Amino acid sequence: MVSSEASPWAKSGGLADVLGALPAALAQLGHEVATVIPRYLEAKTAPARKVLRSVPIFLANRIWPVSVWELEAAAGSPRVFFVDQPELFDRPGLYGDHTGDFPDNHIRFALLSRAALEISRRLFPPTIIHCHDWQAGLVPAYLRDPRASDPALFGIRTLLTIHNLGYQGLFDRRALREVGLPPQFDNPDGVEYWGQINFLKAGIVFADALNTVSRTYAKEIQTPEYGFGLDGLLRERGHVLHGILNGVDYKRWNPGTDPLIPSRYSAADLSGKQACKRALLTEMGLPDAAMKRPLIGIVSRFASQKGFDLIGETADQILAEDVYLAALGNGEEQMETLFRSLQARNPGRVAVKFGYDDPLAHRIEAGADMFLMPSRYEPCGLNQIYSLRYGTVPVVRATGGLEDTITAEPASDATGFKFHDYNGKALLKAVRRACSAWTRSQDWTAMMVRGMQRDFSWAASAAEYSRLYRNVASFGMAEHSNFQDEEINGRSKHA
Repeated sequence: MVSSEASPWAKSGGLADVLGALPAALAQLGHEVATVIPRYLEAKTAPARKVLRSVPIFLANRIWPVSVWELEAAAGSPRVFFVDQPELFDRPGLYGDHTGDFPDNHIRFALLSRAALEISRRLFPPTIIHCHDWQAGLVPAYLRDPRASDPALFGIRTLLTIHNLGYQGLFDRRALREVGLPPQFDNPDGVEYWGQINFLKAGIVFADALNTVSRTYAKEIQTPEYGFGLDGLLRERGHVLHGILNGVDYKRWNPGTDPLIPSRYSAADLSGKQACKRALLTEMGLPDAAMKRPLIGIVSRFASQKGFDLIGETADQILAEDVYLAALGNGEEQMETLFRSLQARNPGRVAVKFGYDDPLAHRIEAGADMFLMPSRYEPCGLNQIYSLRYGTVPVVRATGGLEDTITAEPASDATGFKFHDYNGKALLKAVRRACSAWTRSQDWTAMMVRGMQRDFSWAASAAEYSRLYRNVASFGMAEHSNFQDEEINGRSKHA
């Protein structure tokens, strides 16, 4: 596994959760797994030992000395390697700071990819390198470089997982030379993208197989609406594109054992949920009167992708349903301003905490009656799955993983509420349906219990990945074998 994030060592979102759980689930199935991430943020404090002292990596006309550390873990556990290059990784943020993205991110993550290949050569010879998102997108490209001649890397297959197509790693065209890719890759059939270099496109073009994190999202990204300019390429490679739903870690997200919530409960005994709601109201400064009305929870990045502009359109009408709102998150300035305004205009009705607070996220999941995710698009989503286990009924837009994980009909099997059209009117109708259902306590409790009994553990997802790995390992190289010769000769293999 090659990634920019892995929980608990470096995290900005769901990618880290996947890398924190999937390797262990694969190990349970008998796979030998290693994860490679940069040595930054909490990774610098990990109990690790240096296993490679100085590996020279040539990028951007200079040699970068890199050391590799390995996490000290129990025998049989997945291995974790940290790539250490202080000049590039010893910074306060993963991808940028308050001024924006780091201008040398192309160098930083090209070095991660190069270092992963050195680890493959020296420490952990893999059958498959599983690359995650644009930050690892150059690994397949480096392996397809016609100048590559290291026999230790011959025959390695690659899988690229697209966690969110909206983030592609776009850089100035000069980056091609700086990251050490050959000039014949600089064309529309290679890594060039409208006059720039696209790291995610590199992975899509050169990986042996592709997947994304839900079946519906795998279909959506092949359309112009969700394809972010890459839908044509993804349709072309659709025969090797798979959808595998992310799992969740029920050891961390289980109201029956969660140490971060004030009262435990289960599908067999829901009494503790009311205690969690009461404690959350107190913590967020909302009145006791909210115990008698629906409490809507939100835990999210405050980003335009998440559909919060629809809340801006309909907030007054939603609150007119006599509901309360408890939200946690941070992100885009425009979205933070929206939530600050909502809180200021509706004291005692809307409570928002800005920032990252994992314990509070657990308490919102446990204490809210409903969980709102009106996403414009959602590759998988995890919070709606957490909500199901906590008996907090999701209200979601039917897109990506939200479509795949929430059942809205028939009513006898429903676990939540969905709306399809991306507009405030559709959102408001869904919230009203949920509020009406909340008043029918027997039906509502049955819906809660159905959701709590759904199983989205990593075991099922890991089994799907295991089958995909075996298929990828048996792939021939025919799809890629002619690329180099045809591009060198000026002919395009990709129509």
